Amino acid sequence: MQAEIITIGDELLIGQVVDTNSAFIAKELNGTGIGVHRITSVADTREDILAALEEASRRVALIVITGGLGPTRDDVTKSALAEYAGDCLTLHEPTLRHIEAMMTAKNIAVNPLNVKQAEVPAHAEIIPNSCGTAPGIWFEKNGTVCISMPGVPFEMKTMMRNEIIPRLGQRFTTGVILHRTLLVAGIAESELALRIEQWENGLPSHIRLAYLPSGGMIRLRLSASGDDRDSLLRQVETLVGELPPLLDRRLLSIDDELPEELVGKLLSGKGKTVATAESCTGGNIARLLTSVAGSSAYFKGSVVAYANEVKVHLLNVNPSDIMQYGAVSRRVAERMAQGVRTVMGTDYGIAVSGVAGPGGGTPEKPVGTVWIALADERQTTAKLFHYGENRENNIQRASTSALNMLAEELLA
Repeated sequence: MQAEIITIGDELLIGQVVDTNSAFIAKELNGTGIGVHRITSVADTREDILAALEEASRRVALIVITGGLGPTRDDVTKSALAEYAGDCLTLHEPTLRHIEAMMTAKNIAVNPLNVKQAEVPAHAEIIPNSCGTAPGIWFEKNGTVCISMPGVPFEMKTMMRNEIIPRLGQRFTTGVILHRTLLVAGIAESELALRIEQWENGLPSHIRLAYLPSGGMIRLRLSASGDDRDSLLRQVETLVGELPPLLDRRLLSIDDELPEELVGKLLSGKGKTVATAESCTGGNIARLLTSVAGSSAYFKGSVVAYANEVKVHLLNVNPSDIMQYGAVSRRVAERMAQGVRTVMGTDYGIAVSGVAGPGGGTPEKPVGTVWIALADERQTTAKLFHYGENRENNIQRASTSALNMLAEELLA
């Protein structure tokens, strides 16, 4: 079964707001065996909303909509839905009482716009919004189910999980869709494709493979569809089990984990700790590590050593090494990793020094040149990376590469 998602709002089309609702809805629908055929964003206009509904209804049996259900004049979704359904708006008393209760609890007087928010298509099924004032709307036209939810993410997510997904399970008989994502690092996408070419060619038609490169890593996603969940799980597990011999240490995880999540799990499992010394990444590695709940158990701190004097005074880098080799060098990166490990008293120290750009490069060390070092009680290793000219990309790739280096060491 296929669905389409329509997000409504000028803010999406001018880049003011990033559409995260579609990603959440698609993931939830996939979990119930409903595939997403297309995602469309349209402006807050009657014409655009009606056109999107008409087009989607010719392709799929389910349309899920978010946005445009607020109380202001630019929120036109409800009136467009009523027109599309051949219906009229009417005051829904239970919704009005809910709005009045919410306003009273916040000591806010109910105004005419709040009352207008309780107007809904007369013959639609109204879905309660436990987190906000805009109700959800469910109706059918010519065999296609249309569901409209508020665009506020936490309201939409609550409604989707608590109301929409259970109702879809009662309304539709669906198949099974499974996804399995693996994390690969230290290999180019083209080289990876060649290495697993024979394995990929042997995939059955109901199991597809996608390559998702991002910031110094590649996620391999297997998507399987069918009717028997247990059978699909066994097939996917068998296929995943065939990959480690083909990828060696380049396969970091067979679960859908971000590098910072994987590193956190490995450090926790081994009872080890880490600290970071960051120059060109400006604390981004520390930000990633601390984005994981419970990271205080294994992450002790960071020194953002942007200036050379900080490298010298806080990390005990020898000034003569900076003079002789430069701040962006193997020697300095290694000393930074050793220094932060000593200062923080950790099992591992990660250090990054590079030219993030857009300026600061030289013919010998162009923009995108980055040294990453990893120190423990036994040894200190360093790797040289050449990324590119985009500053943001260089910071992200260097951060990911540093975490991957630590993950590889922990997996060894």
